[in-house]
Amino acid sequence: MSAICSVACSNPLQNGFFQGLPSISINTPLQLKTRNRSLILSSNELVPTYSTRRALNVSILTVLLSIPFSSSAIAIGEVLELERYTDSVEGFTLLKPSSWSKVDKAGATALFQDANKGSNNVGVVVIPVKITTLSQFGTPQFVADKLILAEKRKESTKEAEVVSVSERTGEGGLQVYEFEYKVDSTRGGLKRILSAAFVASGKLYLLNIAHSDGLESPIDPDKRNTLEQILHSFDIAPST
Repeated sequence: MSAICSVACSNPLQNGFFQGLPSISINTPLQLKTRNRSLILSSNELVPTYSTRRALNVSILTVLLSIPFSSSAIAIGEVLELERYTDSVEGFTLLKPSSWSKVDKAGATALFQDANKGSNNVGVVVIPVKITTLSQFGTPQFVADKLILAEKRKESTKEAEVVSVSERTGEGGLQVYEFEYKVDSTRGGLKRILSAAFVASGKLYLLNIAHSDGLESPIDPDKRNTLEQILHSFDIAPST
């Protein structure tokens, strides 16, 4: 975010979430090769057995690269009012554009889309894991480096570059990683990606925001400010 897996597995990684990822049979176990070891992921097991830290890295990176966002060009409107959205069942909260609707899509815990431009979206995925903090996975820079490496290995990627990596403290001292990177792809052109991740209560929470950032229509300061507000708002839901 050197072993990287870029495949679309069964729930929570449904085919079609990330263009360019090969599909596998839902009944076929998947063998992920590392330098010295292999990891078997069964489609019937939501949480695989992690025999090494590298195997754990492979699994989490697979999910991080499979959060649903369209590969189509995205153009966020000039003005977006934000409102608070809280999922009390999965236990997370974030700001979202008030005019965007929540839609159902296989594998997505929450997905918000512009009714007029469905490619404008903010996606969240929540999956169970066997770590208690992100630091057990690696440092923010470690995760970012592996993420970009995985992006560059995709056939559709022409160029990928990390823009920024940071760590912040969330609700109750929660450790949150944030990433920003840009990708030039044959599937959608230039895109700017904003991601956030944290681990709480045995679950990995992943947020992904994507938008176009081409030479003809670069991100203006207002759009960027709105996207950053959404990114920084992603957190565990306060206990009641």
